[in-house]
Amino acid sequence: MSKKLNQLEATAICGNDISSSCLYVSALAIVYAGQYAWISLLVVALVLFFFRRIYGEVVGALPLNGGAYNALLNTTKKSTASLAASLTVLSYMATAVISASEAVKYAHSIWEVIPVIPVTIGLLFLFMGLVILGIGESSKVAIGIFIFHLVSLTILCGFCLFFLFENGTETLFANFSTPVKGGIITALFLGFSAAMLGISGFESSANYVEEQQKGVFPKTLRNMWIVVTVFNPLIAFLALCIIPISTVVENQDALLSIMGKTVSGNWLSLLIGIDAALVLSGAVLTSFVGVGGLMKRMALDRILPKVLLKQTKKGSNYFIFILFFGLCVSILLITQGDLAKLAGVYTIAFLSVMILFGIGNLLLKVNRSCLPRPEKSSWLGLFIGIFAVASAIVGNIILNPQYLSIFMEYLIPTLAVVFFMLYRTKIYKLFLIILDYIFPDKNSIFLKLNKIIKKALNDVNKQQFVYFTNHDDVSVLNKVLLYISENESTKRVKIVTVLDKGETIAPNLEKDIDTLDRAYPLIHVEFIEESGVFGPEKIKELSKRWHIPTNFMFIASPGHKFPYKIQELGEVRLII
Repeated sequence: MSKKLNQLEATAICGNDISSSCLYVSALAIVYAGQYAWISLLVVALVLFFFRRIYGEVVGALPLNGGAYNALLNTTKKSTASLAASLTVLSYMATAVISASEAVKYAHSIWEVIPVIPVTIGLLFLFMGLVILGIGESSKVAIGIFIFHLVSLTILCGFCLFFLFENGTETLFANFSTPVKGGIITALFLGFSAAMLGISGFESSANYVEEQQKGVFPKTLRNMWIVVTVFNPLIAFLALCIIPISTVVENQDALLSIMGKTVSGNWLSLLIGIDAALVLSGAVLTSFVGVGGLMKRMALDRILPKVLLKQTKKGSNYFIFILFFGLCVSILLITQGDLAKLAGVYTIAFLSVMILFGIGNLLLKVNRSCLPRPEKSSWLGLFIGIFAVASAIVGNIILNPQYLSIFMEYLIPTLAVVFFMLYRTKIYKLFLIILDYIFPDKNSIFLKLNKIIKKALNDVNKQQFVYFTNHDDVSVLNKVLLYISENESTKRVKIVTVLDKGETIAPNLEKDIDTLDRAYPLIHVEFIEESGVFGPEKIKELSKRWHIPTNFMFIASPGHKFPYKIQELGEVRLII
């Protein structure tokens, strides 16, 4: 068994992403909200406080890799979950490229001989190599970067406070007397919308929760929230205390370096430049680790090709990381590191994932109310969170209307790949019909293509699925088969009841299953009585005996009396 991440390791991996936001989000908020930027950032922290509970409830109930995808997969249709997965992968791609590119640009500002595009590719390659070596090794790098970043920010804030004490509040009062374009409410809203980018990375921890030690996940959420709540508003407020707003707007790409130079000279500006390059590099690592957990889950669920599941001796899915590296490099070369284009993908994709996670929490409350969970979000907090993020999407589209079209340019090809995998049996059948029409004489080309497509169709359909049941409610069993027929490609389903000594089969169960077998002529329904005790060991035994992965095994939502936690059952899915 691979080593699980402790609190510091897990926090460092996702924390580098979310804490790197202070390098740009404070300046961004000041550009749109002026002297009220620190209030906008505090509102963002409040929204994130509600999302702590939302993420805590969803992942506490379903502690499996995949984030919003996992939440929706276990509460609604597979196609809806696939949309969430596509958006998350897009978000990670944009995050990796933006962070790597900006890290190298900061390094370039310190040492101008560094070529930006080639070194950016080299940085992406470096972190690909690290995650292929294993998550434990990469977490050690993340810890070093995270601690150095927090120390650097603390030093900067300390010198800013000392500078303020020495030089008075003249600049602060001058900034607060500056007229606000569009009024205070508009400024706060636009500042909030722009500043919501400052919480990107918060969703990352949910994508590698299975690699974390027990009880670590909610602590990562708490730690990320503390960092965002303390540093982002504080840095914005201190910037307003020591630098005129006009100077902030002119130097928004390197605001923290300017702050360092203003309060203590070149050495602090250099320290912040080095820190920025390092922590943005850490955000690249977060993207690789997060996408690794997500794409593995997608491949297991047949939304991505199964070749991605190939592993090294240490258990790392190296094909996933090689593919992700290739996609990131292609986007970098296509956009030439143009931040505006990348931000269009990044902003809408990330905020859409946040909304889908909220919807996943809503569906979990409605459809899986009996499922045990260590904590619960309030209904009010849930609706406030969803509404706030939806408002931020609207605000960002108002600020940058072109972002929406750029986002769609990247989303549509991504969805095309995912939905081809999801509906490939229907597509193969359509190809067979087209072949019949094009080649009525059934020549050698037809025979060859027909054979290839039928083999591909058979490979997809031969996958068996299992549903465990202990009762004879025919309406529930009908829902199970309806779900499988609508969401999975298969011709065989095993309905299994596990009976301990002295237990007997539920009345009418065999008769009901026989009826359902006739009602679904395209699916062969097989009823199996299995002796023993239903639990993790029995699931592993049957998975090995039948060569059926646990993520193709389903159960109804368990109640509070169920003796096991969901994560103990492997990757068994809830469908009722």
